[in-house]
This record gives sequence, structure tokens and C-alpha cells, in this order.
Amino acid sequence: MKLSEIKTILGKLETIAFQLPNGNLVPNHFHVTEVGKVTKNFIDCGGTVRKEEVVNFQLWDSNDYDHRLHPEKLVHIIELSERTLEIGDLEIEVEYQGETIQKFGLDFDGTNFLLATKHTDCLAKDNCGIPTEKPKIKLSQLQEASANCCAPNSGCC
Repeated sequence: MKLSEIKTILGKLETIAFQLPNGNLVPNHFHVTEVGKVTKNFIDCGGTVRKEEVVNFQLWDSNDYDHRLHPEKLVHIIELSERTLEIGDLEIEVEYQGETIQKFGLDFDGTNFLLATKHTDCLAKDNCGIPTEKPKIKLSQLQEASANCCAPNSGCC
């Protein structure tokens, strides 16, 4: 989800809720402790220099049970961050404390903001010799190959 999308959605909501991938909700007394622009400059395993930028939201909850962040307040924080940090319409990444700091993508289901799991990936598969997709093999071919593997003159022995 991009920054412009969350601002549009927040403009239509009365409350904010974030849902973890396991279905649990982030406690409703959470704080957005940071909104920032994260720039990552790196070289992938194929030697290509890359640059990624995302908007980072950090969610945090404590024992401040009387706190509730309202949509208009979060929009204000986002707009202040856009001006001050010169943030463009970037993808949003959300940090939340699990066993360690976890990073999530962000989606919306019409009611809750969904913290979507993220995965690592090789960005230079062509240079590493990794096939882009798994080869498709028919089960009938596997059965034929295994049936003939120890036949006379099959070369298995």
C-alpha cells in the first residue's frame, strides 16, 4: 500500500485497527512511534547496485490503555512527515514488536489494516543460475522412470 492510499482510507474511518497475519489485532491502545523514509542502498548477489525507499511506520503498544490513535491524528503525523522528510508516494512498511522487530507490508480489507508477511528473495536469479520457476514434471514420467530404473540393461547397476 502506498502513502496516498492510506491517507484516503484514513479519511473514511472512525477508528484504526491493525491485524497481524495470525488474525490477532494489535492492541487498540497502540502508538505510531515513527513515520519515516527508509533508504536502502545495496549490491545484490549478482553485483547490481540497487536503491529502495519505503515509508516506515513503527507500531508500539505499552501499558497506556487510555491511548487511542484516531485517523485524523495519524493523517496529521503522515502529512508532517511528508513535508519535513520530503517523503513521496512510497510503499509502506510496518514495524511491530514480536519476538524481535518484525517487518510487514500493509493492506486493507475494508475494516482493518492488514500486516502482510514479507519474504526475502534473490534479486539476481539469472546471475546465480536459479531457475525462475520450478520445472514441471508429470507424475507419469516419474513412475515410468522409477519402474525402469532397475530393469536389465538400465544402467543402474
